[in-house]
Amino acid sequence: MEAIRKSAREKMKGYCRVCPVCNGKACAGEVPGMGGLGTGSAFHANLEALDSVRFNMKLVHGVKAPTTDTELLGLSLAMPLLAAPIGGVSFNMGGGDVSEGAYIDAIVAGCKEKGLIGCTGDGVPEVIHASGNDAIKKAGGHGIPFIKPWEEKEFFDKLEKAEATGATVFGVDIDAAGLVTLAKMGRPVTPMTVSDLEKVMKATSMKFILKGVMTVHDALCAKEAGAEAIVVSNHGGRVLDSTPGTAEVLPEIAEAVGAEMTVLVDGGIRSGGDILKMLALGAHGVMIGRPFAIAAVGGLQQGVETYIETLRTQLIQAMVLTGTDDVNRVESGILR
Repeated sequence: MEAIRKSAREKMKGYCRVCPVCNGKACAGEVPGMGGLGTGSAFHANLEALDSVRFNMKLVHGVKAPTTDTELLGLSLAMPLLAAPIGGVSFNMGGGDVSEGAYIDAIVAGCKEKGLIGCTGDGVPEVIHASGNDAIKKAGGHGIPFIKPWEEKEFFDKLEKAEATGATVFGVDIDAAGLVTLAKMGRPVTPMTVSDLEKVMKATSMKFILKGVMTVHDALCAKEAGAEAIVVSNHGGRVLDSTPGTAEVLPEIAEAVGAEMTVLVDGGIRSGGDILKMLALGAHGVMIGRPFAIAAVGGLQQGVETYIETLRTQLIQAMVLTGTDDVNRVESGILR
């Protein structure tokens, strides 16, 4: 991983410092780029909320080889983890000689090789979603395309293209509404009503994830519209300053929707231990964004696979040291 991170640091110079801890301190306000909006407080809050959660270490038990396999939205996964949808190599990451296509191919193919799912992004320029769709097609539909909440014609055109990839699940990152990078390019996106979400559901047979839920209100609206899953997310702190960390709001949201929806979460997750914390707080699975981008830019598919192996080793270690035998049965009592 150190060699991969060193390569990424050289290629992403001026866009990402590839800090020892990716916490948004050095890149505050750098949007476009990899930072958080404004003061960066929403990005910081994600890390701080997770850091404030502590494990109860437990070692008098018989857990030696915990189970990390799970199933989410009909997809079999080697662990409850997805690579979050991040695109825009040229203006967000620098990327050196790494093209948008090579980057997203590394994410999708690397995840598939390791039994996970890579999500693909959307945005401006067109190459972002086109490369993502191509990557999923090459992987035999093994990926989750995300679409931004565009105006109606563009949205449904992109939904049709997403369906043509062979994917069985798609997402809308409603948390992109108001994204500075898109507004600067003259392509603003907007919030959606329950009626809008219902219309989306009726237009496709794919399962639907709504990403960008930070309140019980929005979670219940997604449930009312019929979405199969939500992602508790503040878009990595890139759209609204001064929001809470996702780990702060996750428990109340998970409790509100109960077992009737799949609850995913992202924001500040940096290790296998962080994955376990989020599961204990009520999530069924997690998404990780920036560290996957760094791994892909720094080492392409090998970088992605190496990062996944690192996370799985850390997750198993955390499970053993908390007496957790199965990711599908994580008790809140492992947290202090």
